[in-house]
Amino acid sequence: MNTNLTITQTAVLKSAAARPDGNIEPLPATLRGGARAKVIEGLINKGLAVRAGDSLLITDAGYAAIGVDRSTSEGTHSAGTPGVTPRSIRPGTKLAAIIDCLRQPGGATIAQMMATSQWQAHTIRGAISGMIKKKLGLNVVSAKGPDGERVYRVD
Repeated sequence: MNTNLTITQTAVLKSAAARPDGNIEPLPATLRGGARAKVIEGLINKGLAVRAGDSLLITDAGYAAIGVDRSTSEGTHSAGTPGVTPRSIRPGTKLAAIIDCLRQPGGATIAQMMATSQWQAHTIRGAISGMIKKKLGLNVVSAKGPDGERVYRVD
């Protein structure tokens, strides 16, 4: 399909295609007022989005316009965080060692992960919140153990 899309329309459609329900919203926070209305109006007029009750959903033509097969885009999301596609971690890296620690039945403390990876505590906390939670979509939970030390584990 040869549909001329703006950069913003393409980004909105790609975000919607990555969502399990195909919902166009939420739109980027930077898209407000008249620009927001024009993007939505343009997608509806081109048949790339359709209103379904209170929702605005991407259509089959919308998937085709960005070159995504609807059947392959569904079900590719991580169970941990909606809209996050799973990524792979190279075995033998420090990040892989931290994830292995987190996957132990009892979890791991920061001190244990520091000994395993040779990283400092702030680096480990950053890796947990940035890479492991946000990029990989793993659900990391923490709790204070009986000794008062915080234990992290992958749920």
